[in-house]
Amino acid sequence: MNARLSLRTAGLACGLATLLAASPSAVWSQDANTTARTERAAARLAGALARLCPVAEPGDQAAFDACRRSLYRDVQVRRHLNDFVLWGRQKDPSLSLKDSTLTQFGPDVLMGMYVPLFMFNGRYTVGMPDAEGLVQIRLQTAFRNRLAPGQFPYPFWHDADKWGTYEKANQVILYWDTKAERVKVAQFTPFGSNPPIVALQSVSHPAFDGQWRWTDAQGRVQPVVTVFDGLMDPANPHLGELDSTYKRLALKLRDNQCLDCHVPNNPDRSKRLVLLQTPMHAAAEIKRLMESVRKDRMPRDDAGIEQPLDAHDKSALLEEGVAFERVLEQARQWEAGRMATAPMPALPHLQAARPTR
Repeated sequence: MNARLSLRTAGLACGLATLLAASPSAVWSQDANTTARTERAAARLAGALARLCPVAEPGDQAAFDACRRSLYRDVQVRRHLNDFVLWGRQKDPSLSLKDSTLTQFGPDVLMGMYVPLFMFNGRYTVGMPDAEGLVQIRLQTAFRNRLAPGQFPYPFWHDADKWGTYEKANQVILYWDTKAERVKVAQFTPFGSNPPIVALQSVSHPAFDGQWRWTDAQGRVQPVVTVFDGLMDPANPHLGELDSTYKRLALKLRDNQCLDCHVPNNPDRSKRLVLLQTPMHAAAEIKRLMESVRKDRMPRDDAGIEQPLDAHDKSALLEEGVAFERVLEQARQWEAGRMATAPMPALPHLQAARPTR
């Protein structure tokens, strides 16, 4: 075990003094109040994820659906997230975050499509803060590699190395900002000291055909997880219009070459990628997208220089973007009103656990 890390199970908030006595090197070079608050936040996050997304078979669709719905709606987890969280795989443990390729996601996308692909047992470690005050909260995990292709946000197997990293992941790392008290960055990694919490057999997929979205034999748009199904209530009166306004927006994004860059294979090799190729991805970025178009900050040419759209194209893109944003807000408000009448249950009380050496 790393001497700088202190191993706990979910809910170790009240066991801090015992643990530090057993592991003096874990004492942080910051004030005790900040340390205690960070410990409590780590315990809450680990406990919540284990409760909402417990260990299951890697192809258990019902377990995935329950995890996904719960994370998307759970206020206690979401309040610990930054407005936008950078997400990605850890290719090399020695690589700094600033040198890592990460994708920007809003909480809806992160909790609705990416984190639910993992399961948790509540065990975690808390590391030392870095120069920027980011603390690594390492959660033991395993990946749901046997779900149907449409349950992944896009074909992860377009890149064999990426798919392999997902399948071998044994930890999800949350980078906790001790000042803002929010998760700012999250990575999945195969480099943790523990094995995956579920033993997996690798799954092979057909060669990627270049299509991020497709229509299945039943005429249903895939990936199905990208169109709010299973997240928003089927009774939400805005769902149909939400789908139609995105389709119109997507046409304008395609016509103006926005989808040449803002796609998962990251053709521009951007260190901070923004995705727009599905309704869920676009919903998380629509405000920033509209601001960038209004200020002529996109698109960019091959040299990365801003090339403003002509007046007609800009007006058309803004019109469709505003329509999508308006319906999205209406749908979210309807959901918020529904959930306000049926709040999520509080987290159960979690007992302190013994330190594990």
